[in-house]
Amino acid sequence: MKETEKLSFKEGLKDGIPIGLGYLSVSFSFGISAVSKGLSWLAATIISMTNLTSAGQVAGLTIISAAGTLLEMALAQLIINMRYSLMSLSLSQRLDSSFTLPHRFLASFGITDEIFAAASGKGRDITPAYMYGLISLPFVCWSLGTLLGGIAGSIMPDMLRNSLGIAIYGMFIAIFIPPARKSVGVLVTVAIAAGLSCCFRFIPVFEHLSSGFAVIICTLAASTAAALLFPRKEADAE
Repeated sequence: MKETEKLSFKEGLKDGIPIGLGYLSVSFSFGISAVSKGLSWLAATIISMTNLTSAGQVAGLTIISAAGTLLEMALAQLIINMRYSLMSLSLSQRLDSSFTLPHRFLASFGITDEIFAAASGKGRDITPAYMYGLISLPFVCWSLGTLLGGIAGSIMPDMLRNSLGIAIYGMFIAIFIPPARKSVGVLVTVAIAAGLSCCFRFIPVFEHLSSGFAVIICTLAASTAAALLFPRKEADAE
């Protein structure tokens, strides 16, 4: 590896430290939640090592625990993780000439909201070495946190395990509350999704609707309503 590539890799590692530390705690909760729903710590770890998507994994875990179909799983993951395709397209405009197609395939696996934000904030073109450094620690911490959470969940008493298993849902609440306080559009979107979810859960006529399709319908309905009621102006998007 050339000296410039080593420096770029180290820079990426440094930028990925805070992301990795955040992922460690979140994935720990995911590991506990997965074990509480009947998965082994090994299965939970493999899921985190091959997905790297908190919202997608939580939705997938719900579908697995409800014995959902493969179609439900595929549609849910497609809808929830579609934003990563848009992030990758946006980030592709910032890649330097050494980012060949194999590098693009490898780097695309590690695109998350936080990694995208960190890479987009660089004031220069992005090299493969920098992206690999940026992705490395978050990936390791996400997988390690799930492993530790899964093992801990396997030996904890049920009461403690179930209480810690809801921590990941607290994380999602902490994510959307700040923007919801600042934006009416976000608040309405969250309210629509929450309202529909309650309908599917408590109204008898929907009792035969599986959890997977409930997640898909809530996601599509809330996002469509937000796009129609609160369209972003071109100047704002830029």
